[in-house]
Formats: sequence, C-alpha cells, structure tokens
Amino acid sequence: MSKNYFFISDVHLGLQNEQTEKIKEKRLVEFISFASLNCDELFILGDLFDYWFEYKRVIQKGYFKTFSALKEMTEKGVRVKYLIGNHDFMHRDFFEKEIGAELKEDAFSIVLNEKKFFLGHGDGLVKNDNGYKILKKILRNKTFQKMYSVIHPDLGIALASKTSKTSRDYTAEKDYGESDGLFEAACGKIDEGFDYVILGHTHKRRNEKYKNGYYINLGSWLNKPCYGKFNGNIFEIIDW
Repeated sequence: MSKNYFFISDVHLGLQNEQTEKIKEKRLVEFISFASLNCDELFILGDLFDYWFEYKRVIQKGYFKTFSALKEMTEKGVRVKYLIGNHDFMHRDFFEKEIGAELKEDAFSIVLNEKKFFLGHGDGLVKNDNGYKILKKILRNKTFQKMYSVIHPDLGIALASKTSKTSRDYTAEKDYGESDGLFEAACGKIDEGFDYVILGHTHKRRNEKYKNGYYINLGSWLNKPCYGKFNGNIFEIIDW
C-alpha cells in the first residue's frame, strides 16, 4: 500500500514583520496539524527559520506553537525529517531529543513508494557560487560553532540574524546568468538513476520533467505557502 509523503521548504520563520509572522506561523501550525492526519512522513527541506543558532542550554523564543505542533506530530507516529538549510544551519540536539525529528545536515537519497528520491536544500548546487561554498564550510565547521557559542545568546542570535540577512541579500542580488544551475544539477541526478530531485533555496516553484524523472522546486512560504505531496502515483505542489 502506497504511503503519503509531504514536503515543505523555505518558510523563513522570523524574517518578516511581527504581524506577518503571526499569520505565517498560524498557517504553518495549521498545515502541520493537517499533515499529522494526512501523511506518513514530513520532509522539511531547509530554511524553516530565517536564522537559527541553538546554544547548549538556550533556544530562540517565539516559535513555541511550531515546536508544539511538530512534537504532537511525532507523538502521533508521523516521522519528520528536517534537512537544515543555509539560514538555519546551527542545530544541536533540540529537534531530535525534544521534538523527535531526524536532522539531516546534507542532501540525501531515499526510496519512497518504490521511487528513488534525491532530497536537498539546493545551496551548494547553484553554479558560480564558490564564495558561498567556502562560507558554508566555515559556518558548518564544528570548531567555529563551538567558539561562536561562547558569545552571549542575545548578541550571538543578533549576529546570526544579521548574517542571515546578508546571505539573503547576496543570494537575491547575485547574477547567476540565464540559469541558476539547479535544473542542470537535477538532470545530472536523474541521469544517475533518481526518479525525483526535490530542492528549495531559490524560492522559485518548479515541476519539470526530464527524461524519466522530475525536478521539483518547492518554492517558499514568503508569498504563496505550499507543500509537495507524493502518494506513489504523482508528485503535486499544492497551495496551502
């Protein structure tokens, strides 16, 4: 019997003004509650938060409803796989120990309903982006993260927010040419034997067939919230 799998990416909690954030989180919590009853597994493919830096004994306030909804989801037996993105890169064990989600630091492959999936955020796959790839290695370095954690949380989180905004502005203003390279990267994965390549990062929704496979980009929750759904027969992107 085929299972239902849901996918979201690029919610960027914490990015917009207070009123917009309240509405966005309300819609997200409603979606998680819906997903808890209608899917077997939820995949979060990066940038759930616009910035996330988790200290050993401190987490960021403001997302209690999201945490609670995800916790209720896993307690119902729905699995959650959370692939961290380029904005929510600094995780410790809060999501695994307190919420029951499985964290993934890098893109990964998985078989769902007998189809082979390549799941990634998309950062690092964009062409002509060597500067970001170097920055990613620094930010993901455990020694650097340990040194950074010595900073007081109020200052550390403020700096993380500033860095996130700088990264977002850089991505938005960078000229990648006619193509950002994600479709080409997806085609390469399909040539390797994958049936579906699911990414985010660019905030540009796409569902394109290539040979015997499909490249899916989940877009973002900033303008039109949506989720991906795969039931074994077809992959859909559905507005929420």
